[in-house]
Amino acid sequence: MEKLRIRGGAALRGTVSISGAKNAAVAILPAVLLSDGVCRIENLPNISDVSSIIQVLHTLGAEVRMLSDSAVEIDPRPVRSCVVSKEAAKTMRASSYFIGALLGRCGRSRVAPPGGCDFGVASHLRGASVYLDVVSVGATINIMLAAARVRGMTVIENAAREPHIVDLANFLNSMGADIMGAGTSVIKIRGVEHLQGATYSIIPDQIEAGTYMAAAAATRGDVLVTGVIPKHLESILAKLIEMGVDVEEYDEAVRVSMRRRPRKCNIKTMPHPGFPTDMQPQIATLLAVADGTSIITEGVWDNRFRYVDQLVLMGADIQVDGKTAVISGVDRLTCAPVRATDLRAGAAMVIAGLSAEGVTEIEDIDHIDRGYENIVEKLTALGADIRRVRVDAPDRQSQVV
Repeated sequence: MEKLRIRGGAALRGTVSISGAKNAAVAILPAVLLSDGVCRIENLPNISDVSSIIQVLHTLGAEVRMLSDSAVEIDPRPVRSCVVSKEAAKTMRASSYFIGALLGRCGRSRVAPPGGCDFGVASHLRGASVYLDVVSVGATINIMLAAARVRGMTVIENAAREPHIVDLANFLNSMGADIMGAGTSVIKIRGVEHLQGATYSIIPDQIEAGTYMAAAAATRGDVLVTGVIPKHLESILAKLIEMGVDVEEYDEAVRVSMRRRPRKCNIKTMPHPGFPTDMQPQIATLLAVADGTSIITEGVWDNRFRYVDQLVLMGADIQVDGKTAVISGVDRLTCAPVRATDLRAGAAMVIAGLSAEGVTEIEDIDHIDRGYENIVEKLTALGADIRRVRVDAPDRQSQVV
């Protein structure tokens, strides 16, 4: 067991490089199963979710060779199984993407919960028109994967438009797929018989970038965030600017600096190109120390405010009513023992600890490791006092690692 120990109060300053996008990686890696040749995937984030996806590919029979921490070569031709076991699927929600990938490859798939459901046999798959009642990233990705190699035209209406949807389409097209409209609400997929191997580099992670920008603002620091696509960050940057954060955009970098207390701001999370739900906990932490009362409305998930109790332990004044949180800003957060209730909530606790007075300890950090590569090392390079400590379970004693 490990936890993070953060001594807050230091302004983050310097440069941080952003890793490949988690949400793109966990869709592109299963898509390799549709190939008839070897694929090389580059700019992979070195995170536990990616490691879990690679392990599933290995258990299915794929030949996997790690070329570095950020590149892998995968040969899916030896794969004979269409079953993802409970043990393989239980570590991550993204294992559900094997449903579409295996349907496209084998015509059938069986993926255990929590990653998905038993889809049984779907022989003689054919293209069709699909209208999504609710915009869903997972549904859009699974339909794209299943349709890429089936006969006929598949049309997805009310499709998700996130950057990682576009990245998946670009990867599939690089293998020979015929996909049009990714990034819009209508995606057309003309099935092809074969997909060849390809080399592909994953886009940078917009949520990791947004997290470091929020941390810079919360600590009243000055950070250059490099290796990003600024267009993917537009909704996040717009709200930071509204809160009084100084922002400078470059071709592949964004500089964020803050010299004052943030201003209040109202936010509603929405599917892309709206404000991303995956940035909601991080931005709420920044608003917790803003001047005035802010309102956050969650427009995507039902249960995204579970982290609020942890912020309240640190002195935040937040009232939640259903999908709405009313945040009355306080001058400063104070240290407290807290835990990461999920991936993005864990990032929020890190931001809170960096900006708070005293030493904050965060438990259940395996959630954070699912989506943030080398977060301790990156923050330390920016001047943060943060340590990963090992916890001895029987007596709860801990030591720095």
